[in-house]
Amino acid sequence: MILAIDVGNTNIVIGCIDQNNISSVARIETHINSTVAEYELTLHQLFSYKGIDPKSLEGAIIGSVVPPVTSRLKEAIKNFAGLDSLVVGPGMKTGMNIRIDDPSSLAADLLAGSVAAMMLYGKPTLILDMGTASTLFAVDRSGAFIGGAIIPGVALSYRALANGTSLLPTISITPPKKCIATNTVDCMRSGAVFATASMVDGLIDRFEEELGEKCVVVATGGIARHIIPYCKKEIIFDDDLMMKGLWILYQKNK
Repeated sequence: MILAIDVGNTNIVIGCIDQNNISSVARIETHINSTVAEYELTLHQLFSYKGIDPKSLEGAIIGSVVPPVTSRLKEAIKNFAGLDSLVVGPGMKTGMNIRIDDPSSLAADLLAGSVAAMMLYGKPTLILDMGTASTLFAVDRSGAFIGGAIIPGVALSYRALANGTSLLPTISITPPKKCIATNTVDCMRSGAVFATASMVDGLIDRFEEELGEKCVVVATGGIARHIIPYCKKEIIFDDDLMMKGLWILYQKNK
């Protein structure tokens, strides 16, 4: 069994994976100023609560988009379980050709998600990740990561809208009863859900047009579950895509 940790800008997902079975997943808030001792204490508490012996871990892997947290987590895991963690980044074996201007700039979450989507769902593949930011990236028929698009996340955008206006409130990302809404909150929710779903559909059309063929589309991320049901395109939702990607990368690089 390995310890896999996915560090995002908003949340850190901690999971134990054994032969592709993902268990004991916990989600904690990302605090960029948390210390090594605080992360070590969190691991102790989680493993104690779940009844897992740290000695059962054979390895650890970290995929992170928050560099200051990466180094502290790596040290915390060493103190907690005596393990040297693999860190997703340049130089790892991925089984995927990275064809972007600067391959070393590819973020860990995009790498892990793309590897998992390609290997589990086939090629060509479009990977949609909706969290703090929304991203859509493409893996072509040859298995090459060829690029994509980055969009401000839905929740982030609407918080900025509420903060930047006098009359618009903060809203939850939930659908109203109809697209043509009749009050301010539902009008904002219509934009957040239905307009975002339409944007996703439109981007998929443009990506497939450039690739010249239909693609498997796989979605993940905390916001995706609220948007995908309102898309017209066929989209597979896999909440564990990043964890699966970390497992695959660990197996390739252990």
